[in-house]
Amino acid sequence: MAVSKSYISGSLSDRELQIIELVAAGLTNQEIAQQLEISKRTVDNHISNILTKTSTDNRVALVRWALDWGKVCLNDINCCMLPNPND
Repeated sequence: MAVSKSYISGSLSDRELQIIELVAAGLTNQEIAQQLEISKRTVDNHISNILTKTSTDNRVALVRWALDWGKVCLNDINCCMLPNPND
């Protein structure tokens, strides 16, 4: 299972990044569709496009890729705390 290191920043849409977050949270395509109020087929298409763009073969590899690239935060792993402007 190879995780791509050839990702070009900005090649994923905001919707695709949103879907990656939901995949990483463990949601099925049907659950993602319900949450985003889109069809399951649209989610299927997004997932297919995401797998192609990230050169990943499946959802597990996609989540690993997303963690490697800092696109998701799981259980306080890979999380970036933004500085508080009031400090």
